[in-house]
Amino acid sequence: MNLKDTIRVVPDFPKAGISFKDITTLLRNAEALRQAVQLMADYARERRVDMIFGVESRGFILGAPLAYELGLGFALIRKPGKLPGEVLRVDYDLEYGSDALEIHKDAVEPGARVLIVDDLLATGGTISAAAQLVDKLDAEIAGIAFLIELEFLKGRDRLEGYDILTLVQYQD
Repeated sequence: MNLKDTIRVVPDFPKAGISFKDITTLLRNAEALRQAVQLMADYARERRVDMIFGVESRGFILGAPLAYELGLGFALIRKPGKLPGEVLRVDYDLEYGSDALEIHKDAVEPGARVLIVDDLLATGGTISAAAQLVDKLDAEIAGIAFLIELEFLKGRDRLEGYDILTLVQYQD
């Protein structure tokens, strides 16, 4: 199955000139969802991953079944104020402002091999911040997996040195 064929492209959403990639159509297709999770699982197995980290919020949708498939634990990387207990935080810049991500201080043992999962690689800012959180935990990033990559935004450039999997690529 070609996963790209299961993703709806919505022109001019959320504003004119944007071509939104809607993964809900892939998620409702059981075969496509299973294939996406299986491809990520194969990638994770090759990298001897110890733990899956999902980035809020669509990274949870893919990361949790991936962790289940692999028999691994799953940790949440969230927006500020959403996690109880002690957290580590990374602030990062956006095109028009700033944001932050947090993770529990005890999310993983130091030295663990982590796979970060999210739905979309665009400019790379959010994932770069997530990678900084993994570094603060003294864990190793074994890889980063995305369902979609918007290649024209060159997010991969911000992630130089990391092993990256993308299942579907868009040129525009």
